[in-house]
Amino acid sequence: MSIATLAAAIAGAIVGILADRLSARWPAHAATSPPRGLGWRTVVLALIGAAAFGALQQQFTEPRDVAVLAIYFAALVILAATDLDQKLLPDLITLPLIGFALVAVILGWDPLLADKQLGLISGIVMGIVAPLFLIVTDRLLGGGLGFGDVKLAVGLGLMSGVTRLVGGFLIASVGFSVVLVLLIAFRRIGLKSAIPFGPVLICAGFIGAFLS
Repeated sequence: MSIATLAAAIAGAIVGILADRLSARWPAHAATSPPRGLGWRTVVLALIGAAAFGALQQQFTEPRDVAVLAIYFAALVILAATDLDQKLLPDLITLPLIGFALVAVILGWDPLLADKQLGLISGIVMGIVAPLFLIVTDRLLGGGLGFGDVKLAVGLGLMSGVTRLVGGFLIASVGFSVVLVLLIAFRRIGLKSAIPFGPVLICAGFIGAFLS
């Protein structure tokens, strides 16, 4: 591992820890509850941040590309933190992410789509198809879809395009299915428990960013 990659991983871990500390206080918790301390969520988010930012430094070299994806990844880490803590995907993150992704795609600054011949079309199409797919899937499977998931899907679709988001979603879904089977086997959840989409979407966003 190079020094630059190590530095990026450390920076990502710090982003993860800060996101965890933010999610312990925001969005507003019950006034009677003291802020949550450090715990397993902190470790998970630090590892996610370290892996994402370390891989970012290795795969992308142009300063603008790194800056755009660093903002994108930071938003996903914060959303992962709030989802783990409160099962919430706040509008204050998901809505600006939609605007950010749309501007990046239109200006040709999105490194995930800039080298694609139909990158703009791919992003726009997936920004529409991804949330519709979630809505239909939720109705069929009885999942725990919320408006936050739908808004996140729009941002992910715009930023990732068809190939990256579909690939990322398939890989994330397989991994999440394994986790669900284990949770059911250990009786942590039941067969009729609602299926959350937030973790799968966030993982799909990260994974899709590194697919070619």
